Amino acid sequence: MKYASLIVLIVCLLPGFSFLNAWSGQPFNQVIAKALIDDKPPRRVVKSNAEWKKILTPDQYAVLREHGTERAGTSPLNDIHEHGTFYCAACHNPLFSYDTKFNSGTGWPSFFAPIAKNAVKEESDKSYGMIRTEVLCSVCDGHLGHVFNDGPKPTGLRYCMNGVAMTFEKK
Repeated sequence: MKYASLIVLIVCLLPGFSFLNAWSGQPFNQVIAKALIDDKPPRRVVKSNAEWKKILTPDQYAVLREHGTERAGTSPLNDIHEHGTFYCAACHNPLFSYDTKFNSGTGWPSFFAPIAKNAVKEESDKSYGMIRTEVLCSVCDGHLGHVFNDGPKPTGLRYCMNGVAMTFEKK
């Protein structure tokens, strides 16, 4: 019975949250669904190095599994100018939307935000005598690139990604 009164309370309060529709431009149920999806723990993909070598190209393996960096200006993903989604090349986890892509002038595909807050994870990277924030795929732990605090509004972040670590699918 205690759950029945909670359900009645939620049903009574639901219409009062209609302001979210105007605020976000999305129906209330889509706002809630997106929040639930964003908070849901991602699936996990775990493979041995031998298994990764079988499914990744040598360049993809060097970047995604050995934390390498592709040469600046070599990724065809820099020249993508159409709507769609960027996915992890190893596990097909959606990472970034074209809507957050911008030209950073660095030679690497850059974004100001991931597609969802749990799409990527960040770790401290102290390699090469620098302190940076490494960006990893939250599903397979593949190295994607680094995030810096010199990006555009609204986040001020620049997710500087290796194009070889991603694939792109048009909307």
